[in-house]
Amino acid sequence: MSKLSFKAFCIEFYAEHTKQPSDDVYRLFKETEILDILEEDYDQFHGMGMEYLMNFFDEYLEEEEERI
Repeated sequence: MSKLSFKAFCIEFYAEHTKQPSDDVYRLFKETEILDILEEDYDQFHGMGMEYLMNFFDEYLEEEEERI
């Protein structure tokens, strides 16, 4: 799976996980730099399960929200 396909897959899966439109999740991932993290650490994240990824996104976004 290419990096672009993987990022799209994560966006779609997280949108379903949070019951949000995928374009909102895309903007959220872009603003919080999750897309950059997925690009830089593709090899690490690509091998992880979806449950792990959803937990990572939830925790990362929660931490980002606390910083604001």
